[in-house]
Amino acid sequence: MSASTSSSIDHSRHRGVWGWYAAILGALLAVIGLILALGGVYLISLGGSWYYAIAGVLLIASGLMLIARYREGAWLYALTWLGTLVWAVWEVTLDGWQPEYDWWALVPRIVAPTVLLILVAIAWPALRRRQELRQPMGVAASVALAVVVVALGGGDAGAQTPQPGDAAPAATAPADEAAAEPRDPAAEAQPADNAQADTATTERQPDVLPPVGEDWPVYGGSEHALRHSPLDQINVSNVAKLEKAWSFHTGDLPQGDTEGLYSPENTPIKVKDSLFVCSPMNQIIALDAGSGKEIWLYDPHVPADAIPYGATCRGVAYHVQPQADPDALCTERLVMGTLDARLIAVDANTGQLCTGFGNNGMVDLTDGLGRTVPGWYANTAAPTIVRGVVVMGAQVSDNEEADAPSGVIRGYDVVTGEFLWAWDLGQGGAVGEPAEGETYTRSTPNMWTNAAGDQELGYVYAPLGNASSDYWGPSRSEAENEYSSSLVAIDVRTGEDVWHFQTVHRDVWDYDLGSQVSLVDFPTADGTVPALILPSKQGQIYVLDRRTGESLFPVEEREVTTTGGAETDYMSPTQPYSTYAALTKPDLKETDMWGMSPIDQMWCRIQYHRAHYTGQFTPPSADRPFIQYPGYNGGSDWGSASVDPERGILLMNYNDMPNYTQLVPRDEAEQKGVSSFSPDNGKYAAMKGSPYAAWVNAGWRVPGTGLLCKQPPYGWIRGIDLSTGETLWDHPFGSARNNGPFGIPSGLPFTIGTPNNGGPITTGGGLTFIAATTDNRFRAFDTETGEELWAVDLPAGGQTTPITYAAGGRQYVVIYPGGHHFMETEVGDEVIAYALPEQ
Repeated sequence: MSASTSSSIDHSRHRGVWGWYAAILGALLAVIGLILALGGVYLISLGGSWYYAIAGVLLIASGLMLIARYREGAWLYALTWLGTLVWAVWEVTLDGWQPEYDWWALVPRIVAPTVLLILVAIAWPALRRRQELRQPMGVAASVALAVVVVALGGGDAGAQTPQPGDAAPAATAPADEAAAEPRDPAAEAQPADNAQADTATTERQPDVLPPVGEDWPVYGGSEHALRHSPLDQINVSNVAKLEKAWSFHTGDLPQGDTEGLYSPENTPIKVKDSLFVCSPMNQIIALDAGSGKEIWLYDPHVPADAIPYGATCRGVAYHVQPQADPDALCTERLVMGTLDARLIAVDANTGQLCTGFGNNGMVDLTDGLGRTVPGWYANTAAPTIVRGVVVMGAQVSDNEEADAPSGVIRGYDVVTGEFLWAWDLGQGGAVGEPAEGETYTRSTPNMWTNAAGDQELGYVYAPLGNASSDYWGPSRSEAENEYSSSLVAIDVRTGEDVWHFQTVHRDVWDYDLGSQVSLVDFPTADGTVPALILPSKQGQIYVLDRRTGESLFPVEEREVTTTGGAETDYMSPTQPYSTYAALTKPDLKETDMWGMSPIDQMWCRIQYHRAHYTGQFTPPSADRPFIQYPGYNGGSDWGSASVDPERGILLMNYNDMPNYTQLVPRDEAEQKGVSSFSPDNGKYAAMKGSPYAAWVNAGWRVPGTGLLCKQPPYGWIRGIDLSTGETLWDHPFGSARNNGPFGIPSGLPFTIGTPNNGGPITTGGGLTFIAATTDNRFRAFDTETGEELWAVDLPAGGQTTPITYAAGGRQYVVIYPGGHHFMETEVGDEVIAYALPEQ
């Protein structure tokens, strides 16, 4: 065989391989084009963008020409790509261009088409030019025309899909008041007739705790829950040198049936030389604050079936008994609520049970509740102690049954464990223990999160949620309608509420109050006012006089849509909006939809137009999904805020994600197997006893890829001028390194703004420390500018709040990154301390 013949055969084989490559690539383009054309026509019928239908037809034509190995198919795709680029930039910059995060909006519009462009360019050597293109162009045009005709023929059904706001108007219910008239605390500081006679212990004196600084003696830092320390050894000039000083493993990790249920969320406290940590299953561990070495461990042996939504112990409370023998057992004590509803007191120095407290160191918090099951009623928040009274609420698992345990709030003597009073909303306020055979009012709004206390006033500020069925309201009592999603000030001497302030009228969105309030001396033109900062899940931030509940800034009752949902007659026509500050972003638009590629972005756009959406407070609907934005994870959630009083700055991290939800008629829900306490419910909320269950797509994820339908950022951190509410800086935080399609970490270090749970602390050194994000990073920001100054990788998810203190002349920053099942971060058991290098 001659050399020329061999070369010809090799060249032929080469062209054959590339010919097959071009044909396969052309088929891929044609299939993608078909999907985009069909979906795009449906999107047009819903009133959406025309881009996808046009691009789909062009891709079909390009793909068919590539199958025939014509170069004109490559040119057509290149022109399609160029048009896509122009359209993408135009659409993303319609509302202006913010380069620090808007470039993420280009990803689904540009990345996948660009990858295809590269693949088409690779196929170029296998393509040939044809001068006469009538036949291939005719075939391509015929196929494309057929696709459009078929799509238009099937688009009529989509055109009939109800649009937001198209429901017939219906009568609306009057709005509930934003805040009750303030009462005279002095006139009301008497016990209720049916409360125990000794509840009016007006002689109770304010508790005395060490100041925050050397110590961090309370869950929120100081008793005012500012989450601020004056320590400045670590500051903006040297924080970059911060290094790991010590770590300790608690050993409390998921096992067996608890796999996938851990969400520790613990914030330690530090008093004198000891650091006190509680693990997810309520083990209390005392560590040496300077070395991290274990001093003692107390294990209450909580059973695994007691775990509610997640195994969580946010914190413990410390109390020192004044004028008691300092060497006596339990003069200094720790108090903790457990997952199996016990209130436990142990000696702070030895970990021994305080035998004089309750029944040998314990109080049974299920007394007076009536029917319950393990995990339905649990204590996950740190107790609040005001004037020697331990105030306890509880987490009542959401949406299991309408006939749920009571949301009663109770007060106990911190030394004896004696019951003092119960605040029972259904019975009108302070009551005693129920008579035999009776219970506290069932299914009332509960306080699952952390309260804050004012020792001088003798008040505890209790953030309330809703009764068990979050998305169904017509069966609620008038008392529930008045108090749900409200902050209630309770006088610990009597158990009576002094005032309450409602943040959502007739809440059917699960906008319960999750944040602990911060007590501040608020600057005004007439001097400082004892006030509190109240963040909310829907993004509003209220500033209230903590004596009366009156807002220091006007609260506007703005009209909202009440039609288009399943509860029209129940909805409130107005909702309270703060004029101080808000974390909310503009209402969602079709152009805010996201995804991994144009296909899933188009899918999200279709879902957007199919849903009922009229902006914030869109009424829940059963005939189609409704969009809730922000979702039930905030705005601001349990991580709460930090206040730097030295610089007059309020620090707050928050989420920026919607939920995609639909009410499901009861018979349909039962056919799907949705029932209370079923681990197989998946994304369903049972709400047994109401006409509907609820299907909830938290974060509004794309099926398959798991990415979110709304474009990034999903998490932010903001600095706010405390005196005016003006935003000083507002940045996305959290990188994409642990996020990616199909649950595969992308490894990308770029700031995307991730979902976050946990809160910030501030220091006298001008620093804000926070973890919270899903990229397992712990960060320090300049409080005044928001500039990131330091970051370190954590071994697990940092869904918690750090603390800072001093020991042996050295300032430490400590965090317990235990991870979080809902946030899908790694679970761990390591408590970690950071400090500057030793001199």
